[in-house]
Amino acid sequence: MRKILALTSIRSEYDLMSRVYQRLHSDSQVEFRLLVSGAHLSPSFGFTIQDIKKDGLPILAEVETLISADSSSARLKTASILLGASIDIIKAYEPDLIIFAGDREDVLVGAMLGSFLGIPTAHFFGGDHAADGHVDNPVRHATSKLASTHFVSISEHRERLLRLGESANRIFVIGSVALDKFVVEPALPLAHVLGAMAAKPHAYQAPLALLIFHPIDSEKHVSHEYLTNATQALVEKGFHVCLGSPNTDPGNFKLNQLLDQLALHDQVTCYRNLSRPQFINLFQHVALIAGNSSAGILEAATLKIPAINIGERQRGRLCGENVLFSGGELSNIRAALEIALSPTFTEMLRTLRNPYGDGHSADAAVDLLKTLPFDEFLRKPEDPLHADH
Repeated sequence: MRKILALTSIRSEYDLMSRVYQRLHSDSQVEFRLLVSGAHLSPSFGFTIQDIKKDGLPILAEVETLISADSSSARLKTASILLGASIDIIKAYEPDLIIFAGDREDVLVGAMLGSFLGIPTAHFFGGDHAADGHVDNPVRHATSKLASTHFVSISEHRERLLRLGESANRIFVIGSVALDKFVVEPALPLAHVLGAMAAKPHAYQAPLALLIFHPIDSEKHVSHEYLTNATQALVEKGFHVCLGSPNTDPGNFKLNQLLDQLALHDQVTCYRNLSRPQFINLFQHVALIAGNSSAGILEAATLKIPAINIGERQRGRLCGENVLFSGGELSNIRAALEIALSPTFTEMLRTLRNPYGDGHSADAAVDLLKTLPFDEFLRKPEDPLHADH
């Protein structure tokens, strides 16, 4: 039986991987465990370990790591706590494989743990790249250099890893496992979802817009203005705005305070955090997503809805034709909304295909995780000077 350990530290990353985790847990050939840390254990960010427990997934350890100080050093200190606290736990468990996903600091920790403890690793969503200059990009690439194998979404990501000097036999293009949840998650009535998020009466009458805005270093002094402008522009167009919480990156405190102010409006509901079933069903009922969440880049195309990406975050990533990139000024967002709601754009959405896949990637991932000879990938003797291009 293959022992597989996954690291998870935040709701967004857990939701991307949840279908893979569920499939691994239900497989008789796999002993699957989760090491849970970070925002999952913080009441300020929804204490989302409860969602993991509701999913029935086995937890090897709960490691409190999050320093919620809203500073650049807090992220690094959080990562250092995860590294120090996890070493003995993982050594004692002796997994055959460690898996992790994305570009946050914990994936770099996971890759270091595997490299130094001699445990093969699988990195999901490697090879992606945004042109925003955010630290997440080099963290993702550094993780790829340490990881044993790569489970990537598209051929472009494979090519980028090859350019980084990774060998072709380590890279597996499977599509985005983030899309599988739209295929397998049971439908919930909209009224149920709105009730769960304590939506205002206006939400039951107006078209819904999802607005999620995360802090980014280069825009931390204007992020609150961008979020205010986006809310105003959406309300002007008659939407009821469903506001989600920002992530734990520096700058989140000011944005969270702003959410409380914006939620005073009758046309705005701040839901903070929702369970995966509730969020997916809300997403399926909205007419539009705005902000700078990767959900607009990766997932909105599956639902054939417009995505207005505001500011620098996510720029440069492959996306569907449904994505409109906008500045954060009110005039910019208003102009993007005019395009997104135009008859021409609406007609284009009818035949839109998501470049990241069709929602059937988790099965391919699990088959590989069960059968690949990961011990053969542990050593990385390849010389980048002679890498395949």
